[in-house]
Amino acid sequence: MISRIRQTWDNHPLPLILVMAAVCRLVAAIFARGWGMFDDHFLVIESAQSWVDHAQANQWLPSGLANHGPTGHLLLYPGLHYLLFSFLKLLGLTDPQGKMIVVRLLHGAYSLLTIILGYRIAEKLDGRSSARLCALLLAILWFMPWLSVRNLVEAVCVPCLMAGFWIMVRKEEHRYEFQAFLFSGLLFGLAADIRLQSILFPVGAGVVLLLSRRWVPLLGLATGTVAGIFLVLGIIDLALWGTPFAELFEYISLNIADKECFTTFPWYNYLALLAGILIPPVSLFFLFGAVKSGARYPLISIPALLFLVFHMIFVNRQERFILPVIPFVILLGVIGWNRFIRQLRLRTIQRKVLQGCWIFFWMINLLLLAVATVNYSKRSRAETMCYLAKYAGIGGILVADEDDAPELFPRFYLGQWPVMFDTFSGRDSLEGAISRARQAPENDRPGFILFPGNERLPERVAKIRESFPGIVYETTIEPGLIDQVLHRLNPINQNNVIIIYRNTDLFPVRRD
Repeated sequence: MISRIRQTWDNHPLPLILVMAAVCRLVAAIFARGWGMFDDHFLVIESAQSWVDHAQANQWLPSGLANHGPTGHLLLYPGLHYLLFSFLKLLGLTDPQGKMIVVRLLHGAYSLLTIILGYRIAEKLDGRSSARLCALLLAILWFMPWLSVRNLVEAVCVPCLMAGFWIMVRKEEHRYEFQAFLFSGLLFGLAADIRLQSILFPVGAGVVLLLSRRWVPLLGLATGTVAGIFLVLGIIDLALWGTPFAELFEYISLNIADKECFTTFPWYNYLALLAGILIPPVSLFFLFGAVKSGARYPLISIPALLFLVFHMIFVNRQERFILPVIPFVILLGVIGWNRFIRQLRLRTIQRKVLQGCWIFFWMINLLLLAVATVNYSKRSRAETMCYLAKYAGIGGILVADEDDAPELFPRFYLGQWPVMFDTFSGRDSLEGAISRARQAPENDRPGFILFPGNERLPERVAKIRESFPGIVYETTIEPGLIDQVLHRLNPINQNNVIIIYRNTDLFPVRRD
């Protein structure tokens, strides 16, 4: 058996790597519940389910009572989830956690395309050895399975980008360059339909083609990219608003206007992030190799560099923004590093040092992989709403959080769409949220009060009791272990314990 596995690894490694990747993603789909960041739940799952339930919770669409026009959200990806949830509803699957397992399974299967295409590109450029290592890293690098089952558009656009580059790399096998680059452009356009900033990849490739005066493939790439964007975003906006690209232009406008309203890390933060998450010192091998590969493979390296530099310059520098470039850093890094090592005449001691670096890398990677793949992220907030789902007819929920650390709760897991009286996005102070809850119509009065965190808890409870004297303690929902660690390392990670109080005026009896 060992001999057969070794033979497969030497001669046909991709099927073996795909099995490892599939197992890890299956585990993540089952156990890695919750969500990673705000966008992968509230801008995708919450929106889609509210449309299915005719709640229009986000007021994005023209049918929303409070909608006054485009809100700057690309609707393809949430729209696909709307179709999926509508289909699951027809099948009778209504449990939120069950629906999310289906979503994660589909995303995990879809992510296997990145591994296959990464292997093919690396094999085409540098042979089986580099292809095997590249695919293995894309399969079981410690954060890859967890990331692959998330609803982050920055990760979902990657297979389309990989497919576009694979077509360009294997252009020698095409009789007609125009058609090949046209198809590549269509895939790049589809990636931009999911994550607009992905447009920087075909722009970078277009610059390379322009400088090398390759007019025919340049025309094909440009035509395909524009067509890919228009046929999706243009038609969706035309159908909704009567104007093509209405949401697209609003998205660009809002991102420019609000560029300083979010995370603004130093420009070099992305380089430090890459060096850290790819596990040093081997991460430095990858970065060095990517630089070495730059001149040799400009059709890949220039687009990746343009994407990275743009995000380093743009003021809003959230970590997730550079997720699309990480597979390309791995791809170029592996190829460049392997080429560099093959050209050296290493002494025995140097080989042992390198071997030790790789042993350290794989030990740390497997340890982190085991933890990250089953990480239930944002557990306390998701489980809070799952707990409350046993109460039917909840009209309102008051979130008594600290004014400087507001939290948003996912009504998707509640299965209902009550009014949320909270301070999220700085819309109001806690006193203002209480006032709005007190003045709300009877059907919208808060049946439950959520207290994120233990800080000044007695004071907050007393303040709520002044307006709602009938509240009683219900239960406490604890965050997951990794959530607790992240919160202690950096309180900006809002992974608090949630204390639930019940308003006995509306729900006199606790339900078990």
